[in-house]
Amino acid sequence: MSLLTADNLCLAFGPRTILQGAGFMVAAGERVGVIGPNGSGKSTLFRIIAGRQPLDDGRLHFARGLSLGYLPQDILEFGDGPLLATTLAAVPGKSDLEDRLRQAEDELHDCEDHDRQMELAQRIADLHLHLDRFEQEFSPYEAERILMGLGFRERDFARPLTEFSGGWKMRAALAGLLFKKPDVLLLDEPTNHLDVPSVEWLDEFLRQFKNAMLLISHDREFLDRQIRRVLSFEVEGLRSYSGDYDEYRRLREAELEVRRAARRNQDAEVRQAEHFIRRFRANASKARQVQSRKKMLEKIDVIAVDHERATMDFRFPPTAHVGKLPVAVHEITQRFGDLQLYDGLSAAVVRGERIALIGRNGAGKTTLLRIMSGELPPTAGRVEYGANVELRYYAQHHSEGLRRERSILDEVWGVNPAMTRTDVRTICGSFLFRGDEVDKPIGVLSGGELARVSLARILVKPGNLLLMDEPTNHLDLFSAEALAEALTSYDGTLVFVSHNKAFINRLATKIWDLENGQLEEFPGNLEEYLHHLKLVQRRPEPRTPAAPDTVKRPAPLANLLPETPAPKAGPRPAAPTVDDAKDDNKARFEERKRLNRERGRIERQLDDAQRQAAAYETKVAGREAEKATLERALSDPEAYADSAKYSRLLRAYQEVQDEIEALTARWTEFQEKTERLQAQLEKLPAPT
Repeated sequence: MSLLTADNLCLAFGPRTILQGAGFMVAAGERVGVIGPNGSGKSTLFRIIAGRQPLDDGRLHFARGLSLGYLPQDILEFGDGPLLATTLAAVPGKSDLEDRLRQAEDELHDCEDHDRQMELAQRIADLHLHLDRFEQEFSPYEAERILMGLGFRERDFARPLTEFSGGWKMRAALAGLLFKKPDVLLLDEPTNHLDVPSVEWLDEFLRQFKNAMLLISHDREFLDRQIRRVLSFEVEGLRSYSGDYDEYRRLREAELEVRRAARRNQDAEVRQAEHFIRRFRANASKARQVQSRKKMLEKIDVIAVDHERATMDFRFPPTAHVGKLPVAVHEITQRFGDLQLYDGLSAAVVRGERIALIGRNGAGKTTLLRIMSGELPPTAGRVEYGANVELRYYAQHHSEGLRRERSILDEVWGVNPAMTRTDVRTICGSFLFRGDEVDKPIGVLSGGELARVSLARILVKPGNLLLMDEPTNHLDLFSAEALAEALTSYDGTLVFVSHNKAFINRLATKIWDLENGQLEEFPGNLEEYLHHLKLVQRRPEPRTPAAPDTVKRPAPLANLLPETPAPKAGPRPAAPTVDDAKDDNKARFEERKRLNRERGRIERQLDDAQRQAAAYETKVAGREAEKATLERALSDPEAYADSAKYSRLLRAYQEVQDEIEALTARWTEFQEKTERLQAQLEKLPAPT
């Protein structure tokens, strides 16, 4: 069944054509990835489908009663209500059902006509049935589950949306859409404001989502796991390909090979015709043939070939040699008012490492990069740099440092005035700014173009220590892959924050997981680290000493920098060298303490949930007994004959029924909470 059909869509902005005769269909349950370079029209297509962008020509046909959910990259208007209430309000219809039920109950209360009473009683029963189904599918528990999966906490549920930052408001908007479960879900870069744990949760949630979905994402792995068809903006228009992104690449390459062969044949025909015209245009006896070939050239439909898609293409130059430890932080403490991110955090970066810094939003990833870059002084502790370090920092809000009135060329050239104009233009060309485009002012650029300018500024003077905060934000899928490819050839040291799993897996040689002010190190990429965490969760903690665990807290900075003089005696001595086995045993002991505390917390919550469930079960049983008594009374012929008595009994019956439904809903809520807590408890190792 087709939910959405696009017929001959046409749209242009001035001389720039976005869509020309485009057509496609989306069937129930289909999962479609929309791809193309920045500016090709992906987001515009979503706005067209959502009814926010008018067409020049063509039509969209929607199935009757279709519900549509749309998450744009930027939402300008947000509500001001509490978070949970706003999420629940994303599903229309409940208030209408409740209003209709209230009206029917009021009418029944005042109605004296017996036949009308029976009709109203049936309507009330039907409305209650609809509400029951509604509560089962769109329960507050489901809304809470989605909000917590996206990184919110229970204490956030009652907070008004006005208190949240823009990124968290975007998460709230996404939560409302996921809770609504529309027939067609349009997601434009949904992972942009998420951290790695939330991306993992969203990945799993969407894989279980049964309705149709159109997805734009620069994370190749995320896209590949979600889609079964690709709509791609190509030089010949909007094209459809079956399969995931990898299958699209294979099909597209085969298609291009055929088009290249056809184009070579066409070019050969054109050259022959032009050669004939040049040779015989002065020959009167060949005039007819010459004119015939001229007309052929005028009418020829040139076969467009996407020789090399317009993506960034650059390589980092060799960097200067640096000491063994380019940067290290020693006993760092960072506070913002009452908020403390770290207390005595130590870590060191070894030359040549490519470290991915991950953790939940708010854990302090960006703050740690800013401290390492020297942009933000720590509350306490110190940062140490190795010999001959040349540091460059790509900030998450990179555009804030760019001067809007300057041209692209001047802004890039200003980083390294010693370069020649030709060399700077070549670098700009590598970032898709070619010809007169280098003279465009910064102030008119899009988010993706600003990101490319900032990357070009790094390339003209890359340094040997590179700190990057979300470098793939605002890049399209192809540019993100080109950046990853370039960074694999970078011979300096890299520390970066990213939510893009494909990007992390491609680059990382080590993972730093920042949680509760502590860093855990793991040698390998993100996929290997997540696999390791799953194994640790399934494996009970050994009671006897074992081999040192792979993941451990970084050693004190003094161990990593032996040439540094030991500090004077104090409450937190860092100089003495501690045996690795002792460090590991201590880390294991701390982990056991944490797990035991976690087990105790869950057990207390479980006991409370079980008590609450038992209490509501008892209340339900009591109301069920009252309901049975009223049912017997209503079945008595004498009551049926007395309309006033029958009305009183019917109202009492309805009140008891309403109370039973409310109590049952609460019992179900605590029963589900009990099951959820039991599942969490089973995942924890046995207490030690």
